[in-house]
Amino acid sequence: MAARNFQARSPKEEESDAAVREAVTLGLKNAAISGTVVAVPTLVGCRVLPWAKANLNYTAQALIISAACIAGFFITADKAILRNARQNTIGKIDRST
Repeated sequence: MAARNFQARSPKEEESDAAVREAVTLGLKNAAISGTVVAVPTLVGCRVLPWAKANLNYTAQALIISAACIAGFFITADKAILRNARQNTIGKIDRST
């Protein structure tokens, strides 16, 4: 049996959900871009450079690429959430004066 939520959502909660959805979308886009940008030189370097060929196995390559993806996602999502929070704060200050 599905749980029912009898409480009505406030407009602020709906705005918050939209802001989180926007932050996740921007984060995913940036993660894909940063992963691609890091993957190409990592994979090429592991095939061409003797040191990288000897020392970076498949796990190390995957960790390098995934670290760039994760960093790109969280940095972008954090900036988007902070931007929305700043706009909300500025909007409250403008309305109160």
